[in-house]
Amino acid sequence: MQQKRTKSLAVAACLAAMLAVAGCHKKKVAPPPPTAPPATTAPAPTASITATPDTINSGDQVVLNWQTTNATDVSIDGLGSVATSGTQSVRPTQTTTYHLVAHGDGGTADATATVTVEAPTSTPAPTESAITEDVFEQNVKPIFFDYDSYSIRPDAQTTLQGDANYLNQNPQLKVVVGGYCDDRGSIEYNLALGENRANAAKQALVSLGISPDRLRTVSYGKEKQFCTEDNEACWQQNRRAQFTLDQ
Repeated sequence: MQQKRTKSLAVAACLAAMLAVAGCHKKKVAPPPPTAPPATTAPAPTASITATPDTINSGDQVVLNWQTTNATDVSIDGLGSVATSGTQSVRPTQTTTYHLVAHGDGGTADATATVTVEAPTSTPAPTESAITEDVFEQNVKPIFFDYDSYSIRPDAQTTLQGDANYLNQNPQLKVVVGGYCDDRGSIEYNLALGENRANAAKQALVSLGISPDRLRTVSYGKEKQFCTEDNEACWQQNRRAQFTLDQ
């Protein structure tokens, strides 16, 4: 009986020892699953555009220069699709902003360049005082007459057309039309002939579009000679209608 009890205690002690050993060994925890590598992100595009020069007069040339990176599609307002980088000449007639848009796998970028077109400055018509007598005489030529005549000759008609063109371009000018004669004949006769020559020249200019209000006639007869030699070449110089500024 004693032996049986001893055996039971031995078995119990053994079981207790086994349980103690089992309690000292903890269960291992499974490691976490491996993390997936991050997805690759496409680089964002960049864009720039310049205009040279950036201030012009209407119709002048401007050079656009643009650069982009990481772009697959590039456009400029007013120009449409363009290369990813490049240059192009333009001639804007009004102030214009050129807007560039660059698209790529990494997104969109944009840039602008503004060209200022200055308003044209109007050039005022020259005033009478701005045109000297010398300039006037270079552009408005005298006409010449045959002896004892105030008829407009064919060569004078050509001269008058040029005179009328200049006067039409300078509508602010008023003109004295002087009638001259050579020194043959009486003072009274030549004053009348000079008046007829001045009036004939005036009427010719009126027929070419010059307002009669801009033309004043005067006869100098033979009192103011351009040439004083006693020959036909000199007399011809004195038979004239001369145009001067009416101050």
